[in-house]
Amino acid sequence: MLESLHIENVAVVKSLDIEFTDGMIALTGETGAGKSIIVDSLNLLLGSRADKELIRSGENKAEVIAVFGRLSADVLCALEEMGFESDDGKVMLSRSITQSSSAARINGRPVTLALLREASSMIFGIHGQNDNLRLLDPKNHIEILDTYAANKQLREEYSQVYRRMLHLEAEIDMVSKDAREQMRLREMLKFQVDDIDAAKLKQGEEEVLEALVARLKHAERITKCCALVQKALEGGKGMGAIYLTDRASSALDSISDALPEAEALASRLAEVKYELEDIAASVGALVDDGDGDPTAKLDKAEARLDTIARLKRKYGSTVEEILAFRKDAATKLEYIDTADDRKAELEEKLAFAREEAKDLAKKLSTQRRKAAHGLTLGVKETLAFLDMPKVAFEVSINSSSEFDPYGTDKVEFLISANVGEPLMPMEKIASGGELARIMLSLKTVLNLADGIDTVIFDEIDAGISGKTSRKVGIKLKEIGKNVQVICVTHSAQIASLAHTHLFVEKSEKDGRTQSNVRELLHEERILEIARILGGINVTEFQLAAAREMVAEGESY
Repeated sequence: MLESLHIENVAVVKSLDIEFTDGMIALTGETGAGKSIIVDSLNLLLGSRADKELIRSGENKAEVIAVFGRLSADVLCALEEMGFESDDGKVMLSRSITQSSSAARINGRPVTLALLREASSMIFGIHGQNDNLRLLDPKNHIEILDTYAANKQLREEYSQVYRRMLHLEAEIDMVSKDAREQMRLREMLKFQVDDIDAAKLKQGEEEVLEALVARLKHAERITKCCALVQKALEGGKGMGAIYLTDRASSALDSISDALPEAEALASRLAEVKYELEDIAASVGALVDDGDGDPTAKLDKAEARLDTIARLKRKYGSTVEEILAFRKDAATKLEYIDTADDRKAELEEKLAFAREEAKDLAKKLSTQRRKAAHGLTLGVKETLAFLDMPKVAFEVSINSSSEFDPYGTDKVEFLISANVGEPLMPMEKIASGGELARIMLSLKTVLNLADGIDTVIFDEIDAGISGKTSRKVGIKLKEIGKNVQVICVTHSAQIASLAHTHLFVEKSEKDGRTQSNVRELLHEERILEIARILGGINVTEFQLAAAREMVAEGESY
């Protein structure tokens, strides 16, 4: 149940804290006092759109915080699975909005709006005139019936199979594209794979070829310079650097017995000689290109680079990208070549999924037909109490062989407002007042089935009055025996039945209007009920009537 609600900077509310009790709670007040602000604030916790116009004029941020306690074990378990544990059985939902953003929290932890919406929808619900209009759309009728039939688990199982069917059908459709289109695609892919394969590309090949081309283009200059180096090192007629270094080393070695320092110098010169010999050999290898004409080699390397450049223009900017393109094309080619086998496999899987779906849809249909009888009786009984005894109500279920997200059933609520008239869809018959009573009848029957501990009724008295309003109030109080009922109303007949009566009023502070909420004591409640009954001034007759209505309400 909703234990407390804090509203800050929402519309004309500066700061408001409301404590709630269990049972049936009435919220009344003059038109424009701020009752709708409370409903709008709770709607924010249900994940509704955060309109920046809700922020109080002159403020930067609005915030709504609600604490719920005494939640059912099923709700607490579901919240725990979502990652929100509660040691004391309480949950705090909050939503803040600024001019540019919106933030949601559960137990103080930031969450997405989708997660807030999922969690809050298990805890409380708001029923307003829009929900009455939802009754006119048959698409919503199957949801109501499934709630009454407790089909949640079975629906989830069916939904999983149904989604698998759609996925398999999409795959089969893709595999079964026009044969000529597939053939054209196959020919193109085959050409691309063969074109790349013919080049026999290797990773890093392009860099090696570019280095070779650069070397071959400067072969004459390289040969000339290397020959000069070799001549300087190896020389001729005993004048090369290697020969002279060797002679110098030997000369120093010959005087080492008389001059010990010479031995170390001779050793260093010997090392220099070995280094010069190694350099000479390396320079010789630089100009040793093996057999063949350098010009022919250059032509071959440049032709190879031209081949790579052609492939790059068609398939990728690098050899690596070309090879990746080839791999992808080969995969697609294999996909087309194995299409028939894969299609047969997919069709086999689809047939199995269809059988699964058929079995689950049949179970759903059986459950719905059993539940439809009880729902029909419950609604008709409640409608009779709400001054609609001659209205016929029926849950129509038509099954087919076609699958949809709900199974194979088409569910629609049919009514007949007058004796002797045929049953017709609601959208063609029901008035606003009738819709309100039908919705309340459904809510009465469902109040233990949907698992929600708190339900808010926003102006359920619209379109009804007098004795009917009183009976609506009695039904709300009846629902309040099992769940917390908060009713925003302009009806004295309904408000006088509440266990707790909250009064919404406007006042002025520091030159600004703001809304306040307070619980009415017994005599204050009598005055408020009398005010609602009408008249410019409250009369003794109205006070007496109000006192009688409250006393009668307490006796229920």
